[in-house]
Amino acid sequence: MSSLGQIVIIPPSLRKPVLQQLHVGHCGMVRMKELARSYFWWPGLDGDIEGKARSCPSYQQVRNEPQLAPIHPCDWPETPWQHVHVDFAGPFEGKMLLIVVDAHSKWPEVAVMHSTTAEKTVVKLEEMFSHFGYLEQLISDNGPQFISHEFAVFLQWCGVQHIKSAPYHPATNGLAEMMVQTIKHVVKTSQGQGSLHLHLNNFLLSYQNTNHGTTKAFPASLMLKRSLRSGFDLLRPSTVKKVVTRQQQKQVHRRDMKAKSRLFHPGKNVLARNYTSRPKWVPATVIVQTGPVSNTVLTSDKFIWKRHLDQLLLGSATEAETSVATPTSC
Repeated sequence: MSSLGQIVIIPPSLRKPVLQQLHVGHCGMVRMKELARSYFWWPGLDGDIEGKARSCPSYQQVRNEPQLAPIHPCDWPETPWQHVHVDFAGPFEGKMLLIVVDAHSKWPEVAVMHSTTAEKTVVKLEEMFSHFGYLEQLISDNGPQFISHEFAVFLQWCGVQHIKSAPYHPATNGLAEMMVQTIKHVVKTSQGQGSLHLHLNNFLLSYQNTNHGTTKAFPASLMLKRSLRSGFDLLRPSTVKKVVTRQQQKQVHRRDMKAKSRLFHPGKNVLARNYTSRPKWVPATVIVQTGPVSNTVLTSDKFIWKRHLDQLLLGSATEAETSVATPTSC
């Protein structure tokens, strides 16, 4: 054993017992290194200390979590309702919430559940599928309802691939987990201020019409190709509606000007459109005007017909006879 200043160089034959003594206090890998450097040294000392610590059963039980793995973002689905994340939140007021989030649009669906069995979960998902269609991929945790045989059969029948997150690693299903935390905050801050359904509905309407931090777009715009009409839409006039209404009024005005020249008063001789046989037009007399554009007439054959202005002409029996000479289809 030789000394370099106050640092002792330990020969190979004594290194094992020295390491054993160094490890007696279970002070951790870093502190073992610092303690050793204050008293002794040998080539490869740090590596031997690390090996000694890692081989200790007690150390294995209490060691810290490893460094976080590199982020591996999932591929963004190109269409809505292609990949969906699901999870449960609660209980809230004795009920659980089934939360479903579309990975493309970030559109959330929330169902209030009195039971979270596989059977009830399947029923709610079937209801959502009836609105938006079948998925390609469903991501969930390892909850008992999601890993049940009944749930697996249901997804297989729908042609849905099921991806389950690693146990105790909720980040794999992060999209649903974030929505769970958001919903929890909404429910807690609104307790005692109305029903659970009311607050959920108000939140969802607002959420769907707000730019998402990831997509920078409304969930409703990406999911439905439009924004949802809310109370705030009453604050701004609809310019499109005004333009359409104005054009319709112009059309009505032009039509009225033409129609006024064809008003038929009671006793007026007219030609009425005949839909029973030839001729196409028959002589008639206006009995009464029954509406702005409708009249009741008496034909020369004593039939009473109701006719629109578009089915009456100013004319005489001579014109009706001419229509007989040149018959036309009804």
